[in-house]
Amino acid sequence: MPVPVPRQRAIPAVECGQAPAASPDSGPSKEQAPPGTHPAEHPTTRRENPTEKREKPTDTSPDTSTGTDSRTSTGTGTGTGTGTDSRTGTDTGTVRTHTDRTTQSAAPTNLTVLLIEDDPAGSPIVPDLLDQAGKPIRVRTARNLTEAGRLLTDDVHCILLDLALSAPAPARTSADGGGNGNGGGDDEDHDELAVLRHVLELAPRHAVLALTSSSDAERGAEAVAVGAQDYLFRDELDGRLLSRAIRYAVERKRSDSAERRLAEGRLRAQENRRLERGLLPTPLLAGSPLRFAARYRPGRSRALLGGDFYDVVRTPDGTVHAMIGDVCGHGPDEAALGVELRIAWRALTLAGLCGDELLGTLQQVLEHERSDDEIFATLCAVDISPDGRRAGLCLAGHPSPLLSRPGEPARLLPYDNNGPALGLLPGARWPRMQVELGAEWSLMLYTDGLIEGHVGEGRERLGQDGMVEMVRRQLAEGLAGEELLRAAVNEVRELNGGELADDLAVVLLDRTA
Repeated sequence: MPVPVPRQRAIPAVECGQAPAASPDSGPSKEQAPPGTHPAEHPTTRRENPTEKREKPTDTSPDTSTGTDSRTSTGTGTGTGTGTDSRTGTDTGTVRTHTDRTTQSAAPTNLTVLLIEDDPAGSPIVPDLLDQAGKPIRVRTARNLTEAGRLLTDDVHCILLDLALSAPAPARTSADGGGNGNGGGDDEDHDELAVLRHVLELAPRHAVLALTSSSDAERGAEAVAVGAQDYLFRDELDGRLLSRAIRYAVERKRSDSAERRLAEGRLRAQENRRLERGLLPTPLLAGSPLRFAARYRPGRSRALLGGDFYDVVRTPDGTVHAMIGDVCGHGPDEAALGVELRIAWRALTLAGLCGDELLGTLQQVLEHERSDDEIFATLCAVDISPDGRRAGLCLAGHPSPLLSRPGEPARLLPYDNNGPALGLLPGARWPRMQVELGAEWSLMLYTDGLIEGHVGEGRERLGQDGMVEMVRRQLAEGLAGEELLRAAVNEVRELNGGELADDLAVVLLDRTA
């Protein structure tokens, strides 16, 4: 007489969502085996071997290549291969073909649940589960935290945790998350919450439903306070209630995670704004009669700092040095490089460097700090004499400043001796031009973001000529200082039909008689 083959526990039937789970007090099936099947080979007459079941955790990956559900392959044999649904251990009364079993085992599911329960008797506590679309919810089972760690993959959406599970050992740094639950003298309540805390640490991104008895509602409420999404009573579970609770827990976890990411994003944005605001220059013009105004708009969305940079300092001899530049590109790397160049320019200027010597040193800084050999920067540097009537001008591939004086139309300063941009030609030279300013004047330094905006819906751009005409008209209207820069930037945006794609920086220095 053949030796009876141990039967696999009934929980995989719930996992595949295709067949009803056995009730807790269910015994061997009373249905008859198909004719010709030996009773010892019929699945409904097999008894479970608790020791074997505990040693072999449930495998949740369906094996469609053989036409059988691999989750019930361990310790299971059908004897005939027909007339039996191996996922329930009961006789269906019909003959299932290879194609039928393959189709059912590959049925799509929307949700996957991991059940962590200490159930040595093999009595399932989870009924049939269907998602909102009527598709089966897959249920994986783990008998301890060690098995849970192996089965907790990215496709698991929710964890059902039985709070009656044995608590882990106090030292939770070991690979085995199990334990005898003594907790070094802690009481039983603490042990149950220790299980939950361990699961929350193991799966911080997963929704968790705590299962407890109806007589221990206080423990369930404490579980929610610790971090579970909800709690349910084991002895009052039904498929509809549990399915709804799982969907609610998953959506609540998603909502909490999204809210947390949003809060973290806001904190990072605030920190970035404080950092970028601290990196913007503070002009050093103490003791100078010149008035200073500036406008700055980065091209990057939600940023305060772009690849454009500027600075103004007054050296001890009374000379006012002004600079404006533009690093090619619009990302954070370009913004960081612009800040480095600005700080280097200030340090070199206060150290007494000027003109070609200063720009040559800046080019060395650029060559060492840039992330790509093709990155370059344009720059315009002006040094205004202590009496304010003359200025030296150096252009490194940058647009020429705009000079306006009373009774004269605004005009661009000469740019015939414009040198190359920084970082393009090793050993380049940048001639310094001498410019007469007069007793009363306004000098506007700008980046190409002010002149490269479109005019209307066509492809025409404003250009330097269009900018000169615009500023002349605004000066004729009596605008000056901050009002002039604000009007100029707003009009450029309006002509462009919206926000400018490029960074924009404008610096205005005024001297009155």
